[in-house]
Amino acid sequence: MYITFLTIIIANGVQSQGFKGPNILYTTAQRIAGYNYPVESHEVVTSDGYILTMFRIPYSPKEHKNDTYSRPVFLLQHGLSTSSDSFILNGPDNALAYLLADAGYDVWMGNHRGNVYSRKHVKLSPEKSKFWQFTWHELGILDMPAMIDYVLAMTNQEKLHFVGHSQGTTVFFVLLSELPEYNSKFKTTYMLAPIAFVGNVQSLIGITAATIITQSPILSHFLEGHEFIPMIVPVSIFTSELCAVGSWFQWICADVFFIIGGWDSKHLNYTLIPDAYETHPAGCSTGQEIHYLQELKSGYFRKFDHGRVKNLKVYGQATPPNYNESNIVAPVRFYHGDNDKLAPLVDVKRMEKLLPNLVESYDVPVKEWTHIDFIFALDVKELINDKIIRTANHYEKTGEQLK
Repeated sequence: MYITFLTIIIANGVQSQGFKGPNILYTTAQRIAGYNYPVESHEVVTSDGYILTMFRIPYSPKEHKNDTYSRPVFLLQHGLSTSSDSFILNGPDNALAYLLADAGYDVWMGNHRGNVYSRKHVKLSPEKSKFWQFTWHELGILDMPAMIDYVLAMTNQEKLHFVGHSQGTTVFFVLLSELPEYNSKFKTTYMLAPIAFVGNVQSLIGITAATIITQSPILSHFLEGHEFIPMIVPVSIFTSELCAVGSWFQWICADVFFIIGGWDSKHLNYTLIPDAYETHPAGCSTGQEIHYLQELKSGYFRKFDHGRVKNLKVYGQATPPNYNESNIVAPVRFYHGDNDKLAPLVDVKRMEKLLPNLVESYDVPVKEWTHIDFIFALDVKELINDKIIRTANHYEKTGEQLK
């Protein structure tokens, strides 16, 4: 696949004077620099012209050196309507990106087309409907190859480690189902709250929306090609202040997370709530949302349903084809929570049974663990991130998967 590479390096000395301000929302790079970690910003152009921003922590300041020796690479991929910020908001003591850098890894964080960091195209404007004509299928077959190829070229590596959260796992499955040659580019992979099948999602809103939209091809077609809940800076600043620590509204703000991903007041890091509202939602297309709603209604892991007439034209059959899970032969590890309402265990187990090389199925040993906890929990370091690092370290030392 032809990839155009465009790189912008932000100097290691970029500084942030704190994370709050009346007129600005801080970027992933500025937040990282605020903790005195080196940071770079890179732009990657996909084969269909979308310009994706990636952020990199090339090494840890705790190493006290700025050499360029080749470090093993990690690529972190965010979930739906979020961004690279999700991997850093928990701070240097807990967030995965910082911990991986401290462990000696070269850390890259991707941002899919349409989110707040990837709203550019070589020809199209995000003000036009055509810019938003994509689902997570395109993220898997176009964004993921572009970012992987770019990272491996920049680091002179042949393989990398990968972590996906939520939709970040969906696009991984799409990539390897459709482009199996990419299996060989992964050392170890970690699916946090994995999503492929979603037929048992426990969301009244989602079930209702899926029923309405999938029963009306005309409505589905009308809703396609738009941005879904865009980030609006004044609103993000207002909600961040409204949800500040000590605010009367903080518990209400937390309840929104619980309604979406599952109830777990014991493990959520409440100090992160203002930052979470400042950075979320980060933007996505209506097509991504509709694609998941189609999966919820059908119970299958399949390509986008355009309606019978267009399906015959695009796929050569009346219904969209299923993804071929047997093509996913890279070593895969599943991390799931019993209280995850967006990735219910029954759907996770269904996907596990179809994977030829499932190395591990890890049920987080906390019954309250939710979809959001994989990113924002107080004890995510001990229960998730330390385990990822131990597994990757074992591979780097032995070349083998830790059983």
